[in-house]
Amino acid sequence: VQLVESGGGLVQPGGSLRLSCVASGGTFSRYAMGWFRQAPGKERESVAAINYSGWNTYYADSVKGRFTISRDNAKSTVYLQISSLKPEDTAVYSCAASRILRVVTTVESYDYWGQGTQVTVSS
Repeated sequence: VQLVESGGGLVQPGGSLRLSCVASGGTFSRYAMGWFRQAPGKERESVAAINYSGWNTYYADSVKGRFTISRDNAKSTVYLQISSLKPEDTAVYSCAASRILRVVTTVESYDYWGQGTQVTVSS
């Protein structure tokens, strides 16, 4: 499975972005998906996850109410709508696919990773 993210960029505090992750090389609906981020000098952290069908989701406390994960299995794409951005949201955002169908949040639970897209929040 190959994953390619897009949608990152430079945004002012309070702004919004929609990240996309397109999957290829596998049956997308057979994977749970997650979004992670890693800021310089910090560990990779899970920010959102969604099960194979899209019915169940998870959000880290730091992003609840601001981030929304969704998926379109027909397009083999998972999205992360991020809003009310803060400077501390600056990081490389990566999507990942897990053969575990339910929502999972640990790095070790994911089998495939994208290269990531940079999100920078700055005025």
